[in-house]
Amino acid sequence: MSTNSMSRMTPYMFLAPAAGFMIVGLLYPIGYMIYASFLDWNPSQLIGEADFIGLRNYTSLLGDESFRESLTVTLKFSSIVVVTEMLIGVGLALLLDRNIRGISVLRTIFILPMMIAPIVVGLMWRYMYHPSVGVFNRILKDWGFEPIPWLSDSGWALASIIIADIWQWTPFIFILALAALQSLPRSALEASRIDGASGWQQIIHIKLPLMLPVLIVTGLLRLIDSFKVLEVILVMTNGGPGLSTEIMSLRISRTASEFRELGVAAAMSNYLLLLLLTLTIIMFVYNKIIDAREASVRQAVEEG
Repeated sequence: MSTNSMSRMTPYMFLAPAAGFMIVGLLYPIGYMIYASFLDWNPSQLIGEADFIGLRNYTSLLGDESFRESLTVTLKFSSIVVVTEMLIGVGLALLLDRNIRGISVLRTIFILPMMIAPIVVGLMWRYMYHPSVGVFNRILKDWGFEPIPWLSDSGWALASIIIADIWQWTPFIFILALAALQSLPRSALEASRIDGASGWQQIIHIKLPLMLPVLIVTGLLRLIDSFKVLEVILVMTNGGPGLSTEIMSLRISRTASEFRELGVAAAMSNYLLLLLLTLTIIMFVYNKIIDAREASVRQAVEEG
């Protein structure tokens, strides 16, 4: 083999181990799940013994009221927690992006919740929501209010797990937003300050637009993760009361373990994967549009 051929092959030789690990560790399980979704498969069978039933698992899910309810709960839960966490996290980052005495201690305290294991978070909030000895109802009683059925009422149960998720994962948004703020070009901020821009004007017209690419990726990562929340809800409500807090990941787990319908669970997983892929593509396309618009504005300024 010639030297030129070797030089051309060298990058592929270095990439081959990583590509092999990706195929084995990523593509093979996804392909296995897609194949299983076309089977009438239960845990007592080997996958080769299961009957091929085509799209029956997918079509049956479309008419399954419980599946549609869990999808609705998932969309409601994810949209509320992501929007709220983005607002609070970015707001805290803007508030703490300054030289204040003890600011490093405050930043450390803010990121503590995301370091706690999800099982512990679920148990902690479950005890705080306890109807008689929980801290919230004890405070309400001390103030003369009636106790709230935090986890036993369908309306309050969803709000309760939303509050717990916001408490745990707002620090994730805060860290990335603060990192984006601290990496902004100081020249642009100094120029706006010299031009007489107020603090709010700097935030709206300079900081947030420059942070937008990072915020889009951050929101996307948090959105994907919110669709996969399992442990906290499992410990706090186990999907109840009724199906009021049963999100898709919990429904998939119960379908596979309790109902022993592995093919149906695989089909649910594929529906969830398709939904997340669609949201991811939309977010990246939007990000590309924003980047192209900014590039055209910069080019117009330079030409002008």
